[in-house]
Amino acid sequence: MAEDGGLSHAALVTAGASGSWDWDIAADELRIDAAFAELYGLERGKVGAALSTATFFSRIHRDDRARMKIAVAGMLGGAERFSKEFRIQAADGSFRWMHGRGQSHFSAQDEPVRFTGLLVDVTERKRAEERLRVAQSAGGVGTFEYVDGFATASVSDEFCRLLGLHPASVLPIRTVNGLVRPGSAPIIPDSIDPATTQLLGEFEVVRSSDGALRWVARRGEVVRNDGPGYRFIGVIYDVTASKQAEARLRDLNDSLERRVKEEIAVRLRAEEALLQSQKMEAIGQLASGIAHDFNNLLTIITGNVETVGRRLDEQADPRIRRAIDNAMKGAERAAALTHRLLAFSRRQALIAKPTDMAVLLTGMSDLVTRSISETIAIHIHVQPGLWWCEIDQHQLENAVLNLAVNARDAMPDGGSLSIEARNLSLDAQEPNGRSGDFVVITVVDTGTGMSPETISKVFDPFFTTKEVGKGTGLGLSMVYGFVTQSGGHVDIQSTLGKGTRIALHFPRLLSNEEPVLAAPATNSDMGHGAETILVVEDDDDVRAHTVDLLRELGYRVLEAHDGDTALRLLARPDQDVQLLLTDVVMPAMSGWELAKAARSEQPQLKVLFTSGYPRDAILKNGQLEPGIDLLPKPFSFAALSERIRSQLDR
Repeated sequence: MAEDGGLSHAALVTAGASGSWDWDIAADELRIDAAFAELYGLERGKVGAALSTATFFSRIHRDDRARMKIAVAGMLGGAERFSKEFRIQAADGSFRWMHGRGQSHFSAQDEPVRFTGLLVDVTERKRAEERLRVAQSAGGVGTFEYVDGFATASVSDEFCRLLGLHPASVLPIRTVNGLVRPGSAPIIPDSIDPATTQLLGEFEVVRSSDGALRWVARRGEVVRNDGPGYRFIGVIYDVTASKQAEARLRDLNDSLERRVKEEIAVRLRAEEALLQSQKMEAIGQLASGIAHDFNNLLTIITGNVETVGRRLDEQADPRIRRAIDNAMKGAERAAALTHRLLAFSRRQALIAKPTDMAVLLTGMSDLVTRSISETIAIHIHVQPGLWWCEIDQHQLENAVLNLAVNARDAMPDGGSLSIEARNLSLDAQEPNGRSGDFVVITVVDTGTGMSPETISKVFDPFFTTKEVGKGTGLGLSMVYGFVTQSGGHVDIQSTLGKGTRIALHFPRLLSNEEPVLAAPATNSDMGHGAETILVVEDDDDVRAHTVDLLRELGYRVLEAHDGDTALRLLARPDQDVQLLLTDVVMPAMSGWELAKAARSEQPQLKVLFTSGYPRDAILKNGQLEPGIDLLPKPFSFAALSERIRSQLDR
């Protein structure tokens, strides 16, 4: 462009500049006006005088200086337009933002001869922009402005950050809209219906920086001038958290009905389990009370039948001997029945010992085989390294044999019977809430199976699916009571026509004791003696029968019907009692309380308890307290003789 000699100092100021400069390129002289000098903090004497370019650059912030030198060099080299923002140091030492706008003037030979421009103080605008940027960043709001007909939009730094883009002031709308999930509307449309004044929307975008899926909301207004074009100005902000909350709420609503049904089902099962537990407890209390009284009666019946049989001579009528034997068998069956009642009610006295379960179960194979029909295939498998349990070995053998016999009866035409033992660890997440280490003994048959209704009653006492006379209905109830009293639990699964699976869970014994196996039963010789024994029994008939048996054995016997009478007899100096034989359950003072009171005065006194229902007086967790000896009712003459002699000889 040709030099315009009419461009004066006053004209530049009139154009609205805060300060102006005129740089004579050929003479390398920079002249400034008063406003420029004031902005630069120069003396007024510098106004109109030639200013060195070194002074011009010395006031520019060091971070902007190199950039400005390059831009000025471009103008001196022939660039036509100049527009830069930079910082200068004021007289007070602070820095202010300036916007310089200028142009080059060319000679007829098209050589740059002058570089003139205007200097505007934009510090307040820059501060306002910084405040806006901080507010947008803190509030998570990004701004944009799109002008109709252009392919780009002006955006804020926060707008870029929300979309995972590098900070920029201008972005192609294709770049912005390319981040929206396919099939969705664009964030910044390139055309808007003339009747539209506002646009709202939510968009799922893929962030450019990390590929993360985020949701942003857009709010924008369409500003139309008198002409055909428009401006679309708006904001975007992240709504991912609220969209996720909406999705969770939607999923919750969708699954609410299912969850309600599941919760109702769980509650119904819990109520059924509670009712079953209460029913079993009530039946157990009734059964144990009956068993207590029944055992006292059986003690008298079996004892007297045995006495009659013992005193018959060899020439007696065989029919009398046969009648006595039949009576004894009936009494023994009744005794077994009461024993099962106590087992079901979890009130039998268990003699638990640390037991090697693998050896015990393996040793039962012959017994199980003899009890099962040849048409049934038997499989017994014990996991290597099976844990020990503290268990009543005799009762465990009875339980397994009982299940095997039930399985046999469920397979009249033959089938398969499997008995397996394995280790099992349950955590607290189990649906039934049980946790810990267990030894599981599983008995599986391929028999007739049971219906759900039958399974719900299978542990009830006297419930049986067998024909009349084929079962008492106490087998499974006894197993249930024994396992529960031992600290375990029973699981049962059955399908009609396919078979039944019963699993007995026994707690693992965490001990280093050597395993103990059940000792084979032996018949001891009848013990006789002359020691003095004090018999304490509240049932007159049982006491009389017991006294007669002991006197038949040669012992000197004292008797008392309650604890107070017994203590008075023990306190007499003329009575030297070596053994206290006492019932456990008595009114006023129990046998356990009597034994403690007697031993406090006579520590050397030996004690043997007898009971048809020991309750909790001498039991701890269903097992005999250490050091306690118990003779269960009904007892035989031989058992009484052997236990008395054993106690006295210790």
